[in-house]
Amino acid sequence: MSISDILRRLANLIRLGTIAAVDHEAERCTVKTGGLTVPGRPWLALRAGASSDWDPPTVGEQCILLSPSGETAQGIALIGLYSRQRPAPSNSANLRRRTYPDGAVIDYDHATSTLTATLPEGGKAKITATGGLHVIGPIIHEGDYTQTGNQNVTGTVNVSEDVIAGEISLVNHRTKGVTPGNGTSLEPTP
Repeated sequence: MSISDILRRLANLIRLGTIAAVDHEAERCTVKTGGLTVPGRPWLALRAGASSDWDPPTVGEQCILLSPSGETAQGIALIGLYSRQRPAPSNSANLRRRTYPDGAVIDYDHATSTLTATLPEGGKAKITATGGLHVIGPIIHEGDYTQTGNQNVTGTVNVSEDVIAGEISLVNHRTKGVTPGNGTSLEPTP
């Protein structure tokens, strides 16, 4: 091995680069670093075992190409470097923030113990829990609510306007055939 080959390998051990292309199906990316374009490189994921993450790199994202023995064809892209083009989404020491290309933001602020998920206009959230969902603590809900299935309430139900059951208003219904005393009224009329 010549000195020039050793110097080339040494220079290629660790290189700063940019993601030039991503092949999601093959789980590989192309890294552009200096005058080199290195295709077909895997990227580092947080987990790839029994627990597994999928968060592919983005074209234009800065990375480090680590190349064993200085061979870029064997390199691995370490993604997740902030840059001027892709700055950090926060500068708070207390906040864990995840942003998405459509504008969604998920925050956890450990100083206030607050979890916040903000979805873009028209965004939807779905939880599938066939064993049930148990919420401990008060719930404040704004907007319409539709339920399929039965509802059981332990405690008082307070309603500011009206309750309607089978087209019968609790506030506005009138009974007929009521007589003073111990008589029993007929069914309510809609």
